[in-house]
Amino acid sequence: MTEILGVRRYKVGYEIRTERHLVGDDEEEVVIKSAYTTPEGHYIGSSRWAHRLIVKHGIKPEPRQPPCPSANGGAGRTCSIGFCEQEQKWYGWSHRAICGFGVGDVVTSEDHLCACSGWTEEYLTKHPEQDISLPVGFEALTLADAKRMAIAFADAVN
Repeated sequence: MTEILGVRRYKVGYEIRTERHLVGDDEEEVVIKSAYTTPEGHYIGSSRWAHRLIVKHGIKPEPRQPPCPSANGGAGRTCSIGFCEQEQKWYGWSHRAICGFGVGDVVTSEDHLCACSGWTEEYLTKHPEQDISLPVGFEALTLADAKRMAIAFADAVN
């Protein structure tokens, strides 16, 4: 169970919620602060991460589409991509890495994270629709292509 104890909203597009969670079989109480987009309510992460993305780098976080089956029990409401208007780049990230993609960027080798999948080969054999990796040579000709690269990157580093 989660109870919201307080909310602080920032004009730049996110809010920090103080939440009480009951964790484990013994329902231990844990209080944490988490950042969410406004008005959509998508989970960003810590307040520090939200500040870094939005204030410092000008990135507007959003959940990647299609929804990630592993995020929020399949709800796909965790932000792992975002657009930076000033740079005209799409960014993809996880807790391990962040990278931006713009028009003209190219998947140059099989080692490029956009060419990799976050899934095992065994899983992809059974669920090929989950493979959103891009082929070597893929070039972002539009911002929609750059978004595809950001999504593939976020999937690979998840």
